Amino acid sequence: MKAIRGATCLQQDDATEMAAAVTELLSEILQRNELTTDDLISVLFTVTPDLHSAFPAAAARGIGLADVPLICAQEIDVAGAMQKVVRVMLHAETLLARDEIKHVYLRGAEALRQDIAQ
Repeated sequence: MKAIRGATCLQQDDATEMAAAVTELLSEILQRNELTTDDLISVLFTVTPDLHSAFPAAAARGIGLADVPLICAQEIDVAGAMQKVVRVMLHAETLLARDEIKHVYLRGAEALRQDIAQ
């Protein structure tokens, strides 16, 4: 089992944009790591305190993660932190070595983890 990280940024707190951004992020993570939804064990989402319009897990359900345990939480409110960010940590069954995992940061979130962003 491996953990895979990722994040994306929204331009505004909007349910449609949330769904599109989360769908894009999860799809990229699965594709880049050659995973299917059957490989997923669980998914943890966090959002910054300024996002209220939708649950990221709702978008995940929309792309077929119906039987994968999902949970959403709020990121801690640190002064000066990047806003309108959705973060994800997937736990997946994979034969990839830890250094082969592709962590995915999109829509400006690359700035959060330049050390591991692909």
